[in-house]
Amino acid sequence: MNSSKKFVGHCLCGEVAVSVDGQHDAQPGACHCRMCQRWSGGVFLAFTAAAEAVTVEGPVRRFQSTSFAERAFCGTCGTHLWMRNTDDQAAEYELMPGLFDAAHDWPLRSEIYTDKAMASVRLEGDHPRKTQAEFEESNQHID
Repeated sequence: MNSSKKFVGHCLCGEVAVSVDGQHDAQPGACHCRMCQRWSGGVFLAFTAAAEAVTVEGPVRRFQSTSFAERAFCGTCGTHLWMRNTDDQAAEYELMPGLFDAAHDWPLRSEIYTDKAMASVRLEGDHPRKTQAEFEESNQHID
């Protein structure tokens, strides 16, 4: 994880502000699983930030999308904000990079469920890739 100056992101309507001030990974990962496709409209991109580095203000709504994770969105405009493990209060946030101007030039860290990627959303570049079988083999908690 990296550490840098504080940066702030906003939802579409501006009612939710997310601040990151501390440990975070300035390289988003991509997920092509079916749930993430439904959530994002194509491919889910997220970067991780330590729980203690994240401050959120505004009308956040949460949805328990699996037995172990929630997805959060603005209660006013619906902008997607994060995904997070709910089994651990100290779990890092997986934040949507599009909320933050600071994330514009961050390179892609990794890509999972590559065999499930939509034809219209193929990502280029030299980064680690895992198929569904490869990812789930090393993440036994996934159903």
